[in-house]
Amino acid sequence: MNSRTSWLLGAGLLALAGAVFAAGTQGLAEANPAGTNPNPVRLMRPPVAPLSAMAQLGKEIFFDASLSSSGALSCASCHSPDRAYGPPNDGPVMLGGATLSRQGARAVPSLTYLERHPNFSIGPDKGDDDNIIDLAQMAALGQQAARTTKTAGGNAASAQNIVPQGGLFWDGRADTLQDQALFPLLDPNEMDGGSAEIVADKLRRSPYVNRFVELFGAGVLRNQRLLIAEAMFAVARYQVEEQSFHPYSSKYDYWLEGKARLSESELRGLQLFNDPDKANCAGCHTSAPTRDGLPPQFTDHQYEALGAPRNTTLANNRDPNYFDLGVCGPQRTDVAEQTQYCGMFLTPTLRNTATRHAFFHNGVFSTLEQVMDFYNFRDTNPDKVFRRAADGTVQKFDDIPQKYHANVDVTDPPFDRHLGDKPAMTDQDMADIIAFLKTLTDGYKVEN
Repeated sequence: MNSRTSWLLGAGLLALAGAVFAAGTQGLAEANPAGTNPNPVRLMRPPVAPLSAMAQLGKEIFFDASLSSSGALSCASCHSPDRAYGPPNDGPVMLGGATLSRQGARAVPSLTYLERHPNFSIGPDKGDDDNIIDLAQMAALGQQAARTTKTAGGNAASAQNIVPQGGLFWDGRADTLQDQALFPLLDPNEMDGGSAEIVADKLRRSPYVNRFVELFGAGVLRNQRLLIAEAMFAVARYQVEEQSFHPYSSKYDYWLEGKARLSESELRGLQLFNDPDKANCAGCHTSAPTRDGLPPQFTDHQYEALGAPRNTTLANNRDPNYFDLGVCGPQRTDVAEQTQYCGMFLTPTLRNTATRHAFFHNGVFSTLEQVMDFYNFRDTNPDKVFRRAADGTVQKFDDIPQKYHANVDVTDPPFDRHLGDKPAMTDQDMADIIAFLKTLTDGYKVEN
């Protein structure tokens, strides 16, 4: 059995488990007033151990604001431990640069739950196949391939969709945590560290410089490229080893294990989350544990073009000809010619989503209520979601050029509805789903 066959079989088994799980959540609130999980599982969490010397070095770098041009911005400034390693502010993006006055290009994603995140690819993972097909070849296949509808509990076929998946950032342009750490360090809108020479010089003068010598020898300080590479690798090791980046300690995790009770509203929300005829959230945000007990990550790691409204508060968007097209650029350039993916962004995890104040790649929504309205009314009542032009017409999909509107998902529920149709969810449904989403926040204290 080759690796692709293994991957597809594994995807099929995971989808089967998800289907069984989704079916098992139907009617939970009515049949289980006690709020317990009738079929508890044992979750396999990442092992916990003291940080290695490399990870301890990475921790110091992660919290070192002196590496920024302002002297006030560290990795932890935008990825706050108090906000599930997401942004601590209430705005759509963070501010950076030398005077902390420059807007970041996109909403800051969380750094949690990346330990099982796959590398960027197009179509099913090829693993160790002998017949490796590059991104351009897979994308060309994707232009002709029919796309399978994604529904909660039924993703065995959609796992084979020839669409982008994996990678870090909203556009997947980095594959490793080491590479991911370097981008904001040098970005003039973020930490604005300047050149590699400036960063290396600051590392040589840092209070933790002796850790570099102890780990790599004195020669590392003379090799600029190696010094920066090892510094970023240390940051990556910190994220891998530090438990708080992937604790799986939410109320929902403990409910899965039979150690917590969900309220009636939370149970109804879980049922709606998994219902393909209602919210269908689990169609992309997988909620079932794997067959071998790994906790759900609430993302399928694939990319979607959802057509979120344009955020007029972003400086870049003052130019009417500027569009952030995700996989197609402007920050990513290697697959820009694959225009069938323009407007697609990575599906984020929903873990700790209730701690956020910026949703979607452009931070256009600031509350979960607004997000739910978008999913519910985008197609049935777009006037509730999008701006109107001067002539009164609703500007649907106004953050994607007209020529790419065909890329927007109009097949996966609840986006399969049309103007004037009955919305998929009632106000109570949406309130219940939000109640469930709040059970995904880490740090829940289990009652003895």
